[in-house]
Amino acid sequence: MKRKKVSAPDKFTLDDSVIFEGDAIHALQQLPSNSVQCVVTSPPYWGLRDYGIEGQIGLETTLPQFINHLVAIFNEVKRVLRDDGTLWLNIGDGYTSGNRGYRANDKKNPARAMTVRPDTPEGLKPKDLQGIPWRLAFALQDDGWYLRSDIVWHKPNAMPESVKDRPTRAHEYLFMLTKSERYYYDYEAVKEIGLNKKLRNRRSVWNINTQGFPGAHFATFPTQLIEPCILASTKPGDYVLDPFFGSGTVGVTCLEQHRRYVGVELNPEYVALAAERLSATEDRIIRIAV
Repeated sequence: MKRKKVSAPDKFTLDDSVIFEGDAIHALQQLPSNSVQCVVTSPPYWGLRDYGIEGQIGLETTLPQFINHLVAIFNEVKRVLRDDGTLWLNIGDGYTSGNRGYRANDKKNPARAMTVRPDTPEGLKPKDLQGIPWRLAFALQDDGWYLRSDIVWHKPNAMPESVKDRPTRAHEYLFMLTKSERYYYDYEAVKEIGLNKKLRNRRSVWNINTQGFPGAHFATFPTQLIEPCILASTKPGDYVLDPFFGSGTVGVTCLEQHRRYVGVELNPEYVALAAERLSATEDRIIRIAV
């Protein structure tokens, strides 16, 4: 029997900010290990939006499939992240569908209407809050990530809801996870002003308004949410990765803070929008063939 040694394909060399157009797993596999200092991202939420693109995350048939899909992606993120790097993960929650295959229009929030919705997860009941952020956080913890902080993103201008049997939700979670027990964290860079008007260590509740962007998809990251993550976890010139780049707000914040970005986005329309916002030339867009 003849044996042939097959070398692994060369990884993409990072020499400046770049946008990858394609599936997150395939794009991340092109990046060298230990190449980015920080990850700031917000993946699509399960069962809440249909972005109309084949291969999208968020419309998996079951909740465990959604969680497992993200765990696999973040396992590849872990390889790309430096040993002293940090992952900042924003993820929202939702309520069970009651096995309705649609979601009706809401006069106060027309974008919530959907023609397809996953069934109620096994073990949950109609109208149950699903607890998706914590399910994902614990799954990542089980996969080897260090779960270091749960930040409550309080949204003073939260979208109204047509509900009369529970409080209107006005917060989401931002989890801080690390690859190693010891990591880079510049607490001085993100101190806040306390009640006594003196600087203090940043607290775990952040009051930040939601922020829209004309032409963007349903949800955009507020730059005020991204900025402290980048300042605490990187130095000027470092690479920041967002594997769900969307309209490129993480990239915009990176440029403002003199960092370099690596964005991954599946939808070509959003890639074009992000490139326009970032003045990214065609040679800085890498299209990944599946």
